[in-house]
Amino acid sequence: MPAALSALWLLLAAAFLAALLLELLQAPRGGPRPGLFQDLLRYGKTKSGCGQRPAWLRLLDVPKRWFSHFYILSVVWNGLLLLLLIQALFLARPFPIWLRDLLSALGGASQNQDVGDKHLSALLVLMLLWLHSFRRLIECLCISVFSSGFLHIVQYCFGLGYYIVIGLTVLCQVPANVSNGKDLFMQICWYHALGIIMYIWASVHQHRCHVILANLRKSKSGKVVNLSHSIPFGDWFERVSCPHYFAELLIYVSMAITFGFQNLTWWLVVMYVLFNQALAAVLCHEFYVNNFSCYPTCRKAFIPFLF
Repeated sequence: MPAALSALWLLLAAAFLAALLLELLQAPRGGPRPGLFQDLLRYGKTKSGCGQRPAWLRLLDVPKRWFSHFYILSVVWNGLLLLLLIQALFLARPFPIWLRDLLSALGGASQNQDVGDKHLSALLVLMLLWLHSFRRLIECLCISVFSSGFLHIVQYCFGLGYYIVIGLTVLCQVPANVSNGKDLFMQICWYHALGIIMYIWASVHQHRCHVILANLRKSKSGKVVNLSHSIPFGDWFERVSCPHYFAELLIYVSMAITFGFQNLTWWLVVMYVLFNQALAAVLCHEFYVNNFSCYPTCRKAFIPFLF
């Protein structure tokens, strides 16, 4: 288990859990107040609940539509890592020295580690991660209709760093004694199929939810007619306010399954995604409830029937 990466993901998970608990405790006492802490938690429509923000905080805003930059970076960076892994597995080309040094510094797998099925699992997970980023990029560029909302420059930089580290986290699970690609398919296990099926299922629903959100701002002909916020209906929106966040969690759980259930480092990633997405969902749910008097009371914020 890469100790440095595990510590990083555990720290991030703990930080977002603490932020989530603080937000849940604060909500009954009158809601958020303007300030740096709230500014670092909220983005887009959820910033509007903080009242009048100081001018110096507004100077640190970047457009919310810059979300697409995260996926551009991920497609390029994680695509490069995927290409290098494929070359290592099928063409017996070792990783470049800079990448080996970087993985070693992060606590990557050792030369003497038992190989098992980790090569195939890491390859599949990196492919799923790349496909996820590619789909999200297409959605951002061709489907989503971004409002005039903002996010903090620190959130923007954090998002860019996230997609660099997440690919390295996958690659650190690859044993350094890379095997012959011809033996790769002998490693196929039932949990690879289960993980991929769950990934497809969650991705389809996430895509549907993004289409529903985009259509709220489009006419039947597909032309953007407004940038206002409305109550979404359909698919998983009938159960939760933020089903696209719930689907994101399921996508990362599917990758944990593809790793064979036993990869502790990736379960720490899942734990981070859980608390990160739960926090965003709670803030969005709060926005809907506060701004729409007819908002369905049966909806949970994040996980159907639970939370």
